[in-house]
Amino acid sequence: MKKYFFFFCFILTLSLHAQKEYYEIRTYSIPFNGSEQALHNYLEKALLPALNRHGVENIGVFEGLGDPTPKQIILIVPHKNITSYGIVINGLATDSKYLEKRKSYDLLPHDKQVYTRFSSSFYIAFDGHPKIIKSEKGSQLFELRTYEGFSEDAVRRKVKMFNEEELAIFDATGLHSVFFGEQVSGPLMPALTYMLSFNSMEERNANWAKFFVHPEWKRVSTLKEYAHSVSDIKRTFLKPLSYSQL
Repeated sequence: MKKYFFFFCFILTLSLHAQKEYYEIRTYSIPFNGSEQALHNYLEKALLPALNRHGVENIGVFEGLGDPTPKQIILIVPHKNITSYGIVINGLATDSKYLEKRKSYDLLPHDKQVYTRFSSSFYIAFDGHPKIIKSEKGSQLFELRTYEGFSEDAVRRKVKMFNEEELAIFDATGLHSVFFGEQVSGPLMPALTYMLSFNSMEERNANWAKFFVHPEWKRVSTLKEYAHSVSDIKRTFLKPLSYSQL
């Protein structure tokens, strides 16, 4: 009986994880005078349509506000689960339409490079926010936040804090959640990353101000259970590109 109990628990765990999305965040660094348009052509006309054909929806494409150097293009790809990620990658390898569309991208010479490097990180969605939510129509400001922890347990406690406490406060104060993910691979681990959307910087500032004075946040922020769960915060403001699906 004991072995059947553990088998049931294993199957239940897989089932729960299957209900939560799996995110890839890919960041392209564009060299000065690089062939940026070639990257946009590839993403808009080859990669995103191919991913859509293979069941991947709500793909986000963003760039930083202002004029940063180096410029970065951020791609957010939500997969149904970890298993479907492998299925999609294998599908792209034999997708003749995709392979044909990307030919010009592959043939770019070394002196017309599209990017210097790109990084790729992967995340599993939170229990309390298992799927990506498309932003409201007209949202032009996206805030991408990464919370690093000094240990794996610190990040686990912060994820718990979001699931059991903070997500409800976000909803109550107009912090429009797009996705939340616990990092499973990539740089800066251990960490979690989430994205919020707003119509403007004014709306963003006003709603964060509501959050910090909310009585529930004041209560939760003093709980010893969640103390020292964040060691550093990285924040980036983004705007969606014209072909972004978020």
